[in-house]
Amino acid sequence: MNTTANTILVTGGSAGIGLELAKALLAAGNTVIITGRDAARLKAAEAALPGVHTFRGDVAHPADVDALVQHLHNHHPALNIIVNNAGYANLNNLLDDTDTFEKAGREMLTNYLSIIRLNEKLLPLLRLQPEAAIVNVSSIVAFAPGSRLATYAASKAALHSYSQSLRVALKPAGIKVFELMPPLVNTEFSAEIGGQNGIPATQVAEEFLAALATDNYEIRVANTEAFYQLYLSSPQQALEVMNPQAAETLVP
Repeated sequence: MNTTANTILVTGGSAGIGLELAKALLAAGNTVIITGRDAARLKAAEAALPGVHTFRGDVAHPADVDALVQHLHNHHPALNIIVNNAGYANLNNLLDDTDTFEKAGREMLTNYLSIIRLNEKLLPLLRLQPEAAIVNVSSIVAFAPGSRLATYAASKAALHSYSQSLRVALKPAGIKVFELMPPLVNTEFSAEIGGQNGIPATQVAEEFLAALATDNYEIRVANTEAFYQLYLSSPQQALEVMNPQAAETLVP
């Protein structure tokens, strides 16, 4: 996949991984449009990334999505790459929480269903381009969930499965489907789960660009590859690694 002279949409691009992806893509010579819910963050991102285009909206809200799609048709008709990065997460205590259903619904909508909707609405535009791609930002927890992120992990597992099916379905149209799977990343998004111990978001962006250039469709960033290999050889051990505090209870 060509990594320059593209027109790229990055959802959730005003902070964290999305911001670093936008920064790297701009530096590589692409036109980049970022979205976000927070106007102040978008304004700060615009100041930090000269040349970036911004659009305020929530991918979970149908009216915002329709407005974004119309905006892209009107102002960025050369759009050929979508990076579905916007996400939402909650910490869980499945034993004691009483609002898991409501929180899980928002996670599933933002992290999975809204991606299906946006891809579907922008697919006609992608099909007009000589080269096009969709990038879904998943997570290491798609393979083995941490108990505190149970419903978030479930939404990412759904996204992983969908990404595989989408890759097969869009191949005849020549549209490439990538899945970006980071481990723990040091961002505000992951602060509650020890994000300070994670890798920098710049590393995610660097490995993403390298994988995009070589058509590496499943991008397992940093130690995610080693964890994936462990998962393939022993799903039980992978689950124990992800939940060390409960390892004894996981042994059958």
